Amino acid sequence: MLWRTLAGFSLVISISVSLSAQRGAGGKASSTSATPDTPTSAPGLPKSLFLMGKVTVDDGTVLTEPVAVQSNCRGRIRTEGYTDAKGHFSLEINSLRDKQLAAAAQSTESSPDLQVQMIRGNTDGDMLGEWRQCELQAVLSGFTSQIVELSSRLTDFATVDVGTISLHRLATVEGATISATSANASPQAKKEFEKGREWQRKEKWDEALARYRQAVELYPKYATAWLELGRVQIKKGDLTAARNAFQMALAADPKFVAPYEELSQLAAKDKQWQHVIDLTGELLQLDPVSFPQYWYLNSAANFYLQQLDAAEKSALRGLEVDSQHKVPRLEYLLGLILAQKRDYPDALQRIQNYLRLAPHAADADAARKQLQELEKLSTAASVGK
Repeated sequence: MLWRTLAGFSLVISISVSLSAQRGAGGKASSTSATPDTPTSAPGLPKSLFLMGKVTVDDGTVLTEPVAVQSNCRGRIRTEGYTDAKGHFSLEINSLRDKQLAAAAQSTESSPDLQVQMIRGNTDGDMLGEWRQCELQAVLSGFTSQIVELSSRLTDFATVDVGTISLHRLATVEGATISATSANASPQAKKEFEKGREWQRKEKWDEALARYRQAVELYPKYATAWLELGRVQIKKGDLTAARNAFQMALAADPKFVAPYEELSQLAAKDKQWQHVIDLTGELLQLDPVSFPQYWYLNSAANFYLQQLDAAEKSALRGLEVDSQHKVPRLEYLLGLILAQKRDYPDALQRIQNYLRLAPHAADADAARKQLQELEKLSTAASVGK
């Protein structure tokens, strides 16, 4: 049946690809170049700024993962870059107007009217004035962030230290994206781990592998080192060794959520749906509020096994926590689930929601065809009553 296809396996694979891309961006600041023929700042003012600062955890936990630093400018949220291994960040920011225009031109959600509003909203050319209306926050799963207002911190100087952004652990989250075992590693093990990360950033997989192996040999409970060892082994195509490394990470720190992420993605690629359900279930029990993409994966696995009630429940929970619509395919998946349950009107609404959120997605044409069929089924069902 049409609804069993789930638009092919691409719905599940796209999540893994997206997560890998996000992880690969760690430590690199993103920036958008200004349009050459558009003035971006008033005479005598810098055309770009560097914002420097540090992200820390208020309970003293040592950061072992890159933390995203986001700007919030009148409700427009954008990831500007990531912290380094010690929590420091340095972000180059250009004209906010140009960033908005570039984002609008590439966004699957924007419209010509929205782009016109952006142009009208920022015509004074004062970049400092634009950014003084913004805030910075750090983003790490399982934590809430202190909000840093830029209004009183920006000066006419090209480099500005915005100070420390503090993260606070959520009381409702049992799991952690930062392994507690890292703090107990010996200085030599930490040194080997940092060298491994340096080689990993340079995509020197053999060198990184050797350093991570040395780190876990020196400190067998080094969960983060086991995690990165597994990620490098995936790059080298040794999936069996990677799975073992992720399992070792969990043995060292059962509340460390990242190994569950990696194992669930590997299981999804192998279409081991019950294994996907088990792994994502454990992850979501540790942290039910930070990972809408794994509510999606859990729902998709249940859908493939025709456990429709469980699939619907997970999709709804994912939509509940996905306030920023980072996983629009949750709407599509829920539509397919409801269609198979013969709830055609609600299924129709969900797929319409998906096309509104992602009108240019790779599977948008397939979704539109399914929408047409749903309209027919919904009409026939209403006539038959």
